Amino acid sequence: MMHARLTYFREILRYVPGFRDRVFVIALDGAVVEDENFPNLLLDIALLRSLSIRVVLVHGAAHQIRKYAAMVHLTPSNLDGTGITDRDTLQVAITAANRVTHEILEGLQANDLRAVCPNALVAHPKGILGGVDHLNTGRVERVDGLFLQTLLEHDIIPVVPPIGCDGAGNSYRLNSDAVAVEVATALRAVKLIYLTTEGGVRDPRGEIVRQLTVEEGEAFLKKNRQDLSPGEVTKLDHAVRAGKEGVERIHIIDGREQEGLLGEVFSNEGIGTLVYTNEYQSIRQAQKKDIRAVFQLIQQGVRADELVKRTRADLEKQIGDYYVFEVDRNPVACAALHAYPEQNKVELASVFVDERYANQGIGVKLIHYAENQARARKFGELFCLSTQAINYFVQKGGFRLGTPEDLPPSRRERYELNGRNSQVLLKSLTEAPKPGG
Repeated sequence: MMHARLTYFREILRYVPGFRDRVFVIALDGAVVEDENFPNLLLDIALLRSLSIRVVLVHGAAHQIRKYAAMVHLTPSNLDGTGITDRDTLQVAITAANRVTHEILEGLQANDLRAVCPNALVAHPKGILGGVDHLNTGRVERVDGLFLQTLLEHDIIPVVPPIGCDGAGNSYRLNSDAVAVEVATALRAVKLIYLTTEGGVRDPRGEIVRQLTVEEGEAFLKKNRQDLSPGEVTKLDHAVRAGKEGVERIHIIDGREQEGLLGEVFSNEGIGTLVYTNEYQSIRQAQKKDIRAVFQLIQQGVRADELVKRTRADLEKQIGDYYVFEVDRNPVACAALHAYPEQNKVELASVFVDERYANQGIGVKLIHYAENQARARKFGELFCLSTQAINYFVQKGGFRLGTPEDLPPSRRERYELNGRNSQVLLKSLTEAPKPGG
């Protein structure tokens, strides 16, 4: 148990330098605030603050509006701030939103965190759309980003409700998901995190979709909108919009799951759906700082009898030959290119993908990347040795079967000594590469 905790803390610490003094906007549905896990969320937020991560909270109130309206025997004209808000519903919304804000402020105070509800949203009427007057439903005209930034710089957490005012003092009901996008954009937040009671977005099989680019998210909505819940639709719609407006990472997770917030922010896998804009996955040449991660990957391969054992000393000498595939700046796969310039050949070696990232096309990307590197260095032939992935290299990598006689002399000598009888696989680099390779 202690080992697991230490591993978890180390994983958190890997992320901290990149997040220090950056802004996270956390958007909570009203139902999340009433859930029994809410005190744990507050502890998670306290941890984020202790790591010098600046946090802004935006909250919804649909759950509370429904409850309060029932108490006063009112049928609300709209719950989520997208439809028509009549005068009575606006009054209920203001009362309900104030209650949620106060609960959040109470909870933050109990965790020794300073917070305030700022009048940072300038709102205007949504107006007449499709011939329908939306009355007291509004849209965000402007976010006072300087005000919010000043609060953050003084270690004060802004708590932003789904109510905005215009210059004349009129109040409007706003959609909290839309407010969160506007706030995240104004503050150039590095993350926008939606905490819901549904969890991530699910595919037609009912499984959570783990990662989507903004473009993939848009296409997913177009194809599956009719099969998604209203909550999934609005969250994904706003996630795509946030991505287009420059927010790098948008997470949609279940706010009722214990340690869900930390699990999403501080781990490679996460628990919900991530919508991302910049290159989330990338390949780069390995550096000395990667030796530990690459060694651990190779050890996994050795245990699975897929790779030949290499000592850490060997790896330290050859780290310049290696490439790593990163997910959110953490190496999850590796490969190496060992050159034999006298024979104009180069070996593709140590191709291994962390088992948690299997079947995601990472191995193919590494193979194609290594092949392109070898071509750029003007080698004539790429070869590799395999005991278990022969079909994979042939079908996915375009290799053909070879024999030990095709190996450079020094490599053939080591091949005969290790006794693994690996299959030799070859690929000409003088032929034009296939599209996408």
